[in-house]
Amino acid sequence: MCRNITTLRGLEPPASDAEIEAAAVQYVRKVTGVRTLSPSTREPFEAAVRAVVAATAAVLADLPERRSAPTTLPPLRRPEVQARIAARMAEREAHERAHELGLAHAHDDDGRMVTAER
Repeated sequence: MCRNITTLRGLEPPASDAEIEAAAVQYVRKVTGVRTLSPSTREPFEAAVRAVVAATAAVLADLPERRSAPTTLPPLRRPEVQARIAARMAEREAHERAHELGLAHAHDDDGRMVTAER
């Protein structure tokens, strides 16, 4: 099993849609080897994620309750992961603002804003 995918069955509160989708993305990344989406991989990748999300939600709903909770806390419930996600969102919003305001800036290989030039 991919080490980044955690057990979602038996969580209290139950696994959220975001947790199920995060696990699905990790699974599809692992089996396809696709790390960064390109125009040619975006639609098949996203379709695969949607299919895995649906299958995961169905199996979690159909299985009986676990006798004990999972031993590992899913990443989206960990404070350090939540902080990293919030920082990434703030970075993305600043980048989008730079585009909206027409500010000159550069991008790294991942498309992130790395410098603001004036």
